[in-house]
Amino acid sequence: MSKVNTTFNRRSFLKVTTMTGGGLVLGFNWLASCRSGNGETSSDVANEWLDINAYLKIATNGKVTIMSPNPEGGQNVKTSMPMIVAEELDVDWNDVIVEQAPLDTGLYTRQFIGGSQAIRHGWKGLRTAGASARQMLCGAAAKYWNVPISEITTEKGILRHDKSSRTTSYGEMATAASKIPVPTEVRLKEISDFKIVGTSRKNVETMNIVTGKPLFGMDYHKEGMLFSMIVHPPAFGMKLKSFDASEAKAMPGIKDVFKIKVLNDNYERQHFDTCTFLEVVAIVGNSTWEVMQAKKVIAVEWEPFETYSEERKPFGRPKRTLTIPAGLEGTDGHRAIMDNNTEVAKQVVRKDGDPDTAFKKANRVIEKSYTAPFLAHNCMEPMNFFADVNNGKAELAGPLQKAELTEHALSERLGIPIEKINIQMTRLGGGYGRRSYAHWAIEAAIISQKVGAPIKLIYSREDDMTGGIYRSTYRATYRAALDENNNLIGFHVNAGGIPESPLYANRIPAGAVENYLAESWSVNSNITIGSFRAPRSNFMASAEQSFLDELAEEMGKDPIDFRLELLKKAKEKPVGEKNDYDADRYTGVLELVREKSGWDNKGNKSMGVSAYFCHNSYAAQVLELKIQEGRPVIERVCCAVDCGIVVNPDAASNLSEGAIVDGIGNALFGELTFKDGVPQKKNFDKYRMIRMREAPKKIDIHFVKSDVDPTGLGEPAFPPVFAALANALYQETRKRFYDQPFKI
Repeated sequence: MSKVNTTFNRRSFLKVTTMTGGGLVLGFNWLASCRSGNGETSSDVANEWLDINAYLKIATNGKVTIMSPNPEGGQNVKTSMPMIVAEELDVDWNDVIVEQAPLDTGLYTRQFIGGSQAIRHGWKGLRTAGASARQMLCGAAAKYWNVPISEITTEKGILRHDKSSRTTSYGEMATAASKIPVPTEVRLKEISDFKIVGTSRKNVETMNIVTGKPLFGMDYHKEGMLFSMIVHPPAFGMKLKSFDASEAKAMPGIKDVFKIKVLNDNYERQHFDTCTFLEVVAIVGNSTWEVMQAKKVIAVEWEPFETYSEERKPFGRPKRTLTIPAGLEGTDGHRAIMDNNTEVAKQVVRKDGDPDTAFKKANRVIEKSYTAPFLAHNCMEPMNFFADVNNGKAELAGPLQKAELTEHALSERLGIPIEKINIQMTRLGGGYGRRSYAHWAIEAAIISQKVGAPIKLIYSREDDMTGGIYRSTYRATYRAALDENNNLIGFHVNAGGIPESPLYANRIPAGAVENYLAESWSVNSNITIGSFRAPRSNFMASAEQSFLDELAEEMGKDPIDFRLELLKKAKEKPVGEKNDYDADRYTGVLELVREKSGWDNKGNKSMGVSAYFCHNSYAAQVLELKIQEGRPVIERVCCAVDCGIVVNPDAASNLSEGAIVDGIGNALFGELTFKDGVPQKKNFDKYRMIRMREAPKKIDIHFVKSDVDPTGLGEPAFPPVFAALANALYQETRKRFYDQPFKI
């Protein structure tokens, strides 16, 4: 067992509650069973609950409740994170109930989702919480029986003293445990002793989901609430000039129509305070239908805005000044800029050796360019939020990825202290980064404050698809220098985009090529972009792994062999000191996918391989397809993942399968174009999504057996599938695919 020091003190464990019998509050609140607390009835729950910490409470009947602090958006943290606590607490999973914790930054830390880091960041803390509670229960039993605590053992919520053959339950000792001093050091289980972590457990919300119980923001309702929608500028580069709502106000059910400003002029924006259109028209009425009809008759006049600058503070990085240019942009203009980026200022991000000389001396230079368009997130649940702002306090409810960060923007805009703001986090009907940017929640709060009534703000699909926030458009050019023996002696990547660069300069083949150059560039735009599943990696993996495949063919090497050679060089004789990947773990997923996919015995099957490192994890994929009636039919995707310890294998497989289907859909169909600042696709009649018949017939997920602490999983399986598809298409059609979406 490993020892860890707790960061808790006695004060952090104490809390005044309305529960009888007292209680112990540790600073967590985390345990769950195979069902959600939402499904509990009063007869199911014991009268007396004892808080063992802010994440965990134990009832006198032995039932354990674990509060899940992070938002749930389908990544299954509401099940997996409580499993970690339950493991160290040593309880029967059937005695666990899971509840969604409220937003409370005084009790919880990092109460948001993004970057595939929930399990990674919570791993030690969640284990410590469970182990601390278990130790306090053991201490209570030892004191009750007057025996050394070292003689107390636990199993499935039962405390034992084998020498005297005595047993008692956690519930019976919960009150006494609340009086035990908080441990300053606890022992964690050996990984080999895990009984819950590493086993598959059903999603605690399954029954509620399949029976249609209210879980999502769209389900949230409060008696007497009104409904609202907004009108935003029709084009990027435009702003509100004036509007006439006289006709709309006269329509049945309409309460008011007015202008709102989302953020104040002097507000210092943080990274996720991105807002596309600062001034919009709000319509409030008795029903969604009435509001939608009124929206159609509002006469609005728009005008172009001038170039301006604003300061932003990127998440965890220094403040920077962002320039928003005037003008009405279009896809044709973007392509011209990216195709002729010689005039764009480039930044050398990494340079190893002497790449200039290597390319001059090269016997042969291979050069290829890759592009990707803007992408819309298209969460299945429309953007929505409930707000009731009145009497100096704000009650909100809805789907947010980073609710704790949204509190600050709400407080400043509403003029209400954070402690007077309460955000109830509902289940997300899709996030993918889109719900990190909570401008619609702020809009809802402003509208409620203005009308003095609870309101539900709903975006139509057109509102969301035409109002940002998108995945940036990118271009990357790769060059490889080969000597007379076909050895790779130089490598150059030049990557940029509008308005951000996708470059990760320290990933493979960085560290494996003696002469290496990575350049980055970007061009400002007034089209708003933001996080999109596996930000930037979703493009760089596609470009990088497609180029490595083509390079391997030019060198006369098997694509997997070539990648393994690069990793061997990076391990045995690494170039530079900034390589951000572990060559052994990278090699591990390639070797595993080679074995499981039957790569070496593929015969005449059209199979493409790809492997990528991001979010601290590694994923390799082999995709098999054939062309039938002019369209690709994906027979199988075999995927190997190294994400450290896998908490819930079935859930982890589901998450990886979803990422693969999502990636294939974006690679084949995802594209948002612009003309004079206007998005050319506003709904699913034009913006093509993947259909059931286009999904792979079979997906195999294999996890590398590991004792490494868990790393990211929600995003790592997404980026590599783009290139696996492109490389398989080449094997089938003998045509390389350089531009997304892939046109077959």
